[in-house]
Amino acid sequence: MLGGRSEHPELWAFLESLRPGACLSGTIAAIERFGVFVALDDGPAHPVFAGVGFITAPELSWRRFNDASDVVHLGQRVSCEFLQFDTTNLEARLSLRATRPDPFQEFADRTALGRNLTGPVTKIAPVGVFVQVADGVEGLVPARDFVGTGAEALGDVVKVGDQLAVVVTDLERERRRLRLGLR
Repeated sequence: MLGGRSEHPELWAFLESLRPGACLSGTIAAIERFGVFVALDDGPAHPVFAGVGFITAPELSWRRFNDASDVVHLGQRVSCEFLQFDTTNLEARLSLRATRPDPFQEFADRTALGRNLTGPVTKIAPVGVFVQVADGVEGLVPARDFVGTGAEALGDVVKVGDQLAVVVTDLERERRRLRLGLR
């Protein structure tokens, strides 16, 4: 822990004044593999980190990315939603993705079960093959759908980047899960 109220009273007062859902603006001050630090416009300086705001990697974007620098860059101005006060690190946990429309929900609004789609394979895992069916939307074709192909492993049947013809078999809006089957 970085210290109590008596050690950093201005920082504590600022962080305690924030309410979940509030919109905060600032500048990307540092990019790390686990997330990014944000120097908030209205906040005090942080005694250790580059900024008093912090966005974890999952809260940066709805879309899949390899590195935080694929989403933001140093010095970029951002508006984020305040999630919570992290009392251990004395920082404001923020979400950039909460300020943007969820592509999965938009996809779910216009997609019915049984719909035929085509998309590139983005990942091969023991559970199956992930296919991008819309910008920011991926679904899983279970490994069992590939049984009987004569191949020893999924990687023998399909490669990342291959186009697959799929059909929507299940769509869970709340859990943001899309199950696909082979066509």
